[in-house]
Formats: sequence, structure tokens, C-alpha cells
Amino acid sequence: MNNKRRGAAAAGSVMAVLVLAVGCGSGGSNAGRAGNSVQPVGDSKALGNGYDTGYGSGGAGADPAAGAGYGSGGDAAAATSARAGQLAVRDVANVGSVVTDSAGLTLYRFDKDTAKPPTSNCSGDCATAWPPVPAADVSAAAGIDAAQLGEVTRADGSKQLTLGGWPVYRYAKDTQAGEAKGEGVGGTWHALAADGKKAVDQKGAQKPGAPATGGTGAGTGSGMGSGMGDMNAKSGTELSVATDAKLGKILVDGQGRTLYRFNKDSAWPMKFGCLDACLDTWKPAAPVDKTKVSGIAEKLVGSVKRPDGSQQLTIDCWPVYLFTGDTQPGQTNGHNKQGLWFAVDDAGKKIPGDR
Repeated sequence: MNNKRRGAAAAGSVMAVLVLAVGCGSGGSNAGRAGNSVQPVGDSKALGNGYDTGYGSGGAGADPAAGAGYGSGGDAAAATSARAGQLAVRDVANVGSVVTDSAGLTLYRFDKDTAKPPTSNCSGDCATAWPPVPAADVSAAAGIDAAQLGEVTRADGSKQLTLGGWPVYRYAKDTQAGEAKGEGVGGTWHALAADGKKAVDQKGAQKPGAPATGGTGAGTGSGMGSGMGDMNAKSGTELSVATDAKLGKILVDGQGRTLYRFNKDSAWPMKFGCLDACLDTWKPAAPVDKTKVSGIAEKLVGSVKRPDGSQQLTIDCWPVYLFTGDTQPGQTNGHNKQGLWFAVDDAGKKIPGDR
């Protein structure tokens, strides 16, 4: 009898896995950002060390000295808790025009906060990684409307700066002026524009047909962008197919940026190999509206909940990422990086590294 019960339990487990697997890849016709939401099976621990071997060295945003901690010592800790002083606007590569404090450190907003009314939902460990910027002694330089500055009272009674209603933070891993390692972390953290909106959303998109600047060999695969490729997708497309001279048809986001998958992730069971410092260089792609997808079967497009609770775009059940070493639309510098990161084709499969 016990054997029969164990056999029935095992059969039930297999059936549950099969049902979830079909749900991940089937897609259906439902549109929307969570149409194919996939929950990790079992735990969501990394399959390998995404920091040591996940992205190699030299990519934009990489900070080998920082390890898995926050900041790089007492000076960094002091900088992230200091008053902001005079805010300024500066251009940051691959992000756009961002607001910085008087020390040149990038300032951020959190998608889980609210601006109307201003509310901070980052406390505890979150506030250690993302220190709230004090509201006292803040002024605005040219390009920032002082009327947009305000404050919000946090749960501990302290006053936090707001910009356009959004609570303002620093990122503890930004240890030098001009860094923006926090951009896109968890799909919920973004550098601030002068009006309180997301800087990356206001960055000027490349005009259709304009050639992208080639890469610098940061990748070990094609390493060179070849332009935006096919630019005939309908306006407002959030996921489409471009043609690269070496790799052929590749998936790109709404800004023409190449999407990648990571060999140390797992599609089934769903596990993540890119965690912690790996995310400084490889940004989880945000889920897309399936009504705004062009050139790839809807059933291949889904999303997955990451360990931090954020949602990430999946293609054929694989989480996909953006590479900070791609500084222009159309570049593929992340392809075959460390022999672990690969561009994705229009069938949802990884493109071989020898192309």
C-alpha cells in the first residue's frame, strides 16, 4: 500500500511539472504583461556564481572590487548617507541625462514607491542597499525645476527628498561620480530625470535606418553591432526582431537593444544564475505587452518572478537580459561573453557562439 501511495505521489508531481511546463511555453492568446507569468520551481538559488564567471571583466557597470557587498568602504557609506547639496544634471552613458547630487552620485527612484501621494516602500535591508537621500539642505542647479523638489516623512520619522513626488535614493554600489550601476536593477530601480521621471525613458532613441556605432570587442562573439536591422515593426513595439550581419535574426527590445540569455539560468526547473553583482552588468529585461510583439510567436513570450519579487521577461521560458556593454542599439557585444551569454533568435533559441 505504501508503495502505491508513493507511486501516486510521484505521478502527481510529474503531472504538476508537466502542467507548469506547458503553461510556460504555451502562451495562449491572452495579451498583457503577465500573460505567461512563470513561478520558479523549487528554490530560486543560483546554479553557479553569476558574478565570478557570469560576465567577465571590463563591461560597463562592472565593479570587480565591490564583490557582493554594498559600496567599498567607509567613504562610500558616508557618501550614500550624506545630504545631497546642489542637484545637477549630467549625461551617463547608456542611461541618458540623470540627476546627481553635489558629489556627482546618481540619484534613483523605485517603481514600488508612489508619487501621488509621495510614499516610500523601501526600508530595512532595502534602505541599506538604496540609502534614502535626506531632504535637508537641497538646492537645484540649472535644468532642474526647484518647484519639483519636496519631501516625504518616512516610517522612522526622517525626512526624505522627493523629486516630482518620487522619493529619492542613492545606490550603495555607486562609489564614483558618474556611475549608474543601479539603473534597471530588479527591473524596478531607475535613474531619475530632471522632472522626476525615468531618465532611460527620455533618452533619445536612434532614428530608424541610422547605423549604430560598432562595438569595441567587449564580447567574444560577433562583438560588433551592425545597425538596427529590420526596422519595419509597428510603432510602439516592445519586442521585435532585428537582423545582425553576423548573427542573423536576433530579438531586441523596444529601444533596439539586443536581448540575451544566460547558460547558468535554467528554464526548467526555473532557477537564476545571475544574481547580486552579476545584475550590475546584466539587467533583467522587463516584461512586455504581448499585443506589442512583432516577429516572434506570442506563445514564446512570458514573464517570471525573480527572487527579489520583480518580474522579468522570458523567451521560451528562459529569462532574458540586457548587456550594459551594449552602448548603442544594434550592438551585440554580450554575445558569447565568457561562453555563457548568448543572443536569442526569432524562434526563441540561443544563437551559437561560433557565429
